[in-house]
Amino acid sequence: MLQVERLKKAFDGFQAISDANLSVPQGEVVAVIGPNGAGKSTLFNLISGHLQADSGHIRFLNEDITNLAPYKICHKGMARSFQLINIFTSLTVFENVQTAVIAKHRLDQKFFKPSKRLVVEETLDVLESLGLLEYKDRSCSSLSYGDQKVLEIAIAVGSKPTLLLLDEPTAGMSSEETQRIVNLIKHLSREKGLSILITEHDMDLVFDVAQKIMVLHQGKTIAQGLPQDIRNDKSVQNAYLGETG
Repeated sequence: MLQVERLKKAFDGFQAISDANLSVPQGEVVAVIGPNGAGKSTLFNLISGHLQADSGHIRFLNEDITNLAPYKICHKGMARSFQLINIFTSLTVFENVQTAVIAKHRLDQKFFKPSKRLVVEETLDVLESLGLLEYKDRSCSSLSYGDQKVLEIAIAVGSKPTLLLLDEPTAGMSSEETQRIVNLIKHLSREKGLSILITEHDMDLVFDVAQKIMVLHQGKTIAQGLPQDIRNDKSVQNAYLGETG
């Protein structure tokens, strides 16, 4: 579904991404891990079009999307969440997700207005699927931090992606809120059939939900494979997970 090849990105001479390679198969959850400063968020910004790559290629559904604008990439079926919550705090929970549903329909139908009934039904379906239906009429500013993070994911899901990017989805969360995100990722993957790419520091979460893991170190891919292979990889232990003795 997604293929990243020899991607590079520098900022004022600093090589943030030096040789990133990544593969996300259809229907799988893939995690990108690495120490702080490894380039994980930069990689996500390159994949989603929020940054321009210096060289390399990004292919999505067999199409080269390198350096396309974010809205064009979204229209092709990719959506993402951010480390910092990115929602419309002045709107209700329903209205936040509705904006994504409407935007997707207008792009698909070349800006013809979708029926109100269809938009409402799809919005309610997303809210129910992500456990937010009871909050649909509440202002986003009144939600807990954990609910706001889930709402941001709901907005992304509202655009009907085939690939969902989650950048540090459990940052700042309690253990109970983290487990909620774990269950949500599994639900979206298994029940909704979404392919998911995540960056995450919580190794318990990563090894619980990911079918494959890519390890980024100093902007370079040093390993990618099955979780058990990554756990036992000596270069990964030295660079990130620490010596296990």
